[in-house]
Formats: sequence, structure tokens, C-alpha cells
Amino acid sequence: MEGSWFHGERFSFYLLLGLLLQGRGVTFTINCSGFGQHGADPTALNSMFNRKPFRPATNISVPTQVNISFTMSAILDVNEQMHLLSSFLWLEMVWDNPFISWNPEECEGITKMSMAAKNLWLPDIFIIELMDVDKTPKDLTAYVSNEGRIRYKKPMKVDSICNLDIFYFPFDQQNCTLTFSSFLYTVDSMLLDMEKEVWEITDASRNILQTHGEWELLGINKATAKLSRGGNLYDQIVFYVAIRRRPSLYVINLLVPSGFLVTIDALSFYLPVKSGNRVPFKITLLLGYNVFLLMMSDLLPTCGTPLIGVYFALCLSLMVGSLLETIFITHLLHVATTQPPPLPQWLHCLLLHCTSPGRCCPSAPQKGNKDLGLTPTHLPGVKEPEVSAGQMPGPGEAELTGGSEWTRAQREHKAQKQHSVELWVQFSHVMDTLLFRLYLLFMASSIVTIICLWNT
Repeated sequence: MEGSWFHGERFSFYLLLGLLLQGRGVTFTINCSGFGQHGADPTALNSMFNRKPFRPATNISVPTQVNISFTMSAILDVNEQMHLLSSFLWLEMVWDNPFISWNPEECEGITKMSMAAKNLWLPDIFIIELMDVDKTPKDLTAYVSNEGRIRYKKPMKVDSICNLDIFYFPFDQQNCTLTFSSFLYTVDSMLLDMEKEVWEITDASRNILQTHGEWELLGINKATAKLSRGGNLYDQIVFYVAIRRRPSLYVINLLVPSGFLVTIDALSFYLPVKSGNRVPFKITLLLGYNVFLLMMSDLLPTCGTPLIGVYFALCLSLMVGSLLETIFITHLLHVATTQPPPLPQWLHCLLLHCTSPGRCCPSAPQKGNKDLGLTPTHLPGVKEPEVSAGQMPGPGEAELTGGSEWTRAQREHKAQKQHSVELWVQFSHVMDTLLFRLYLLFMASSIVTIICLWNT
């Protein structure tokens, strides 16, 4: 008798253990007798709440399928230095609990009810790229249908790591990943699937984001893969979120003022060098550009070398180069007007070619005439005047003749010096024009190259 009682107690224990751990062939049908105008009877749901610690499965070898989807309602911030994407998501999870069911006809026509999520088994879905503690609010509710389908939504502020490429800032596009997976349950216990199609998630997110923030959503794609950790295989769904920066703020505050300053620097070449106003003007413009860069440094990424940084460095280099060119031309004019050296023959040929391309280069003067002290009468083809003995000049005539020759030589020397000054001044203007054209060509080609890189 005692043995039969012992075996009976033992059978009851194993039966209860089987119901809690495996639940083979058992469903908990909710008794709706306590339902009425005051709502559901809590005691009728106790049998369901008691199974909260266990995964809802009638056969423990059958994995629970959890369908997930999300809506990205805001892109809060993109931290280029930390490579973090801060966003706000509404995560939705749907799964079936085979131990929950009731007959709507017996339960006042109720087909769906809400209940506290803390009383239900919840899948431990998390985002692998999450770099902060999950700050999901507590005491959320879930909707349960009469067929045992549970729909649970929770808001999440997600700070996820994202490999940012800021080279094309502010016309950059980023592709971040959000990987949803389980922390405890392997593929033998839990499988993940989509509750909505990807285009539905994209459209819903884009409708909310289209008028807010610095970033706009381009699209969302997904990929399914298995994750292996420690010899265990976990199911996961990877979402690729493509976002693009709205560049209007940076174009107005960075690119347009920089372009204006460089244009003014190019137009300053039309200021006459002789006036002495070009160098102070360019120095003032260069100082103003440096102050502009210091004020706008907060808008630039602090990590990496974006293309806009190369653009600013190029503009600064152009302005410094134009200042050096003006200093060189000013020094050249100063030397030309004070103590001009004789213009070299090759430089004279180059000057004639630049000013009059059709003219030929003049032949070099014969240095032997000057070095040997030959007069024009000794040159070939010129006859020496005949002077008779009676026609020799007297002392007075010789003195007058020598004075006139000295005056003529001084006048020729002054004319030669004036001609040399004019040649050097002309050469300075030609160099100024040539360097200005090279400046414009280099500036135009550099800006076109940067624009082409941004467009790609």
C-alpha cells in the first residue's frame, strides 16, 4: 500500500516536471468564467504566468521562431571620432506561445488582450553592435491573441559602432550594420525571421525621418547568417542601414565663404603692383582666411583626413603662393627701377617671344667691337674719312669735339639705362601675367578635381 502511494507521488512529480520543462501535448486553455465588465480574472491567467521561466514549446527539440522588425524613428547623432551611430528604434518581436489559448465566444468576444511583459517569457534579442547598456523602459506591455501569438514592442536608444568613412565629408554616405541575435539560445532553441518585408521597414522609417535631422535614410537591406561562438551556432539577421548627410549646412558655412575668399584673392591680381597695395591686401586676406578656418573648425570632423580638409589646405596654399608671387614681382620691379642689371640675351629672346611671337630673336651684339675699342669707322663697309695735313683740327676745335663726344656718350649711357629699365619692367609685367594665368589654371583644375571626387 505504501509502495503504491510512493509510486503515485513519484508519478505525479514526473508529470509536473514534464509539464513545466517539456510540456509535451499539453496546452493551457484560459477559463473565461471570470471575465466580465471588470476585465479579466487574474486567477485565470496564473497557469500561464507560472510558465514564464521556461521557453514556450510543447516539444523541447522544436525551436521557437521569433519574427522581428524595427522602425528607425530618428538618427540622433553620428560621432565621427568614436565611430558611433546613435539612433532610436522601435523593435517589434512576434512569437507563438502554444500554452496560451481561449475561446473568444466564451470570453465576451475578446480576441486580444494586453498584459504586463514581466509576466511573460521574452526572447533575449539584442544588437551585437550595441556599445551601451540597453535603456529600454521597464513595465512595458505585450499583446496576446486568443491563438497564443504574442506581439511585443519596445523603444530602444541604440549607440552602435559603425565604421565611418568621412573622406567625402560633407557629401558622405555611411553604411552601418545592426545585427539582431540571441545571447543564450542557439539555433536548436530559437530561429529568427522577418515579421515585415525590408521595403516596408524602409518606407516606414523614411516617412518618419524625411523631415528631421542632419541625416536622411537611403535604404535598408538585410542578410541572414549564422554566428558561431564557442562551438555553438546562433541565428542572426543583419540589417544594412545606408544613410546620407544633408550637406546644405556645410556648403553655406564652409565651402561658399572659402570660395569667395579665394575668388577675391584671384581678383587682387588686377591691383597695380607699383601702387604697393597688393601685398598688404593679400596679407590681410590671408589672415582673414586663417581666422575663418579657426572659427569653422568645430564643424569639421576631428578624426581622419576628409576631402574638405584637403580643399581648405589647397585654398590656403594658393593664397600663400599668390602672396609669394606678388612679393617676387615687387622685388623685381624695385631692382629694375634702381640698379637694373643688363637683361640676359636668352631672357630678352623669351620676352620678345612672349610679347611678339612673330618676331625673331635678334642676333647677339659683337663683344669684340667694344672690347677692342673699335669705332664705327673700323667696321666693314664703312670708309674712314680722309683728313689732310692742312685740315687737322686745332687745339680749340679738338676741345670742343671732345666735349661733344663726352656729352653724347653720357646721353647714350642714360638712354641705354632707360631702355634696360623699360625691358625689366616689361619683363616683370609679363611674369606677373604668366604667373596669374598659372594661378588660375591650377586653381580651376584643383577645384574641378575635388568636385569630381565628391561626385563619385
